[in-house]
Amino acid sequence: MRPLIQQTFTQQWQQRYCWEIPPHTAHSPDLAPSDFHLFGPLKRHLGGMAFETEDDLISELRNWFDNLDVDFFRVGIDSLLSRWQKCIDLHGDYVEK
Repeated sequence: MRPLIQQTFTQQWQQRYCWEIPPHTAHSPDLAPSDFHLFGPLKRHLGGMAFETEDDLISELRNWFDNLDVDFFRVGIDSLLSRWQKCIDLHGDYVEK
């Protein structure tokens, strides 16, 4: 008897909304969602701060994420989709920023 394979939340969501996930180009810095949308603002937020403990850092990170507006994530996803499309249109060549 074959074991049942449990789908991840992402796979369930993808199937439910009929999203097709394009293949991700390996080592493509212009398509990494966190590089161009998440880490820049986070780096600016944390710039100049010092933390005495790891718990202090984790608390600040949680606070920062909790206070982000939903549009922050929407803009990031929309930007990624347009960058993916550029990459597809250029047949995988580098996408200029």
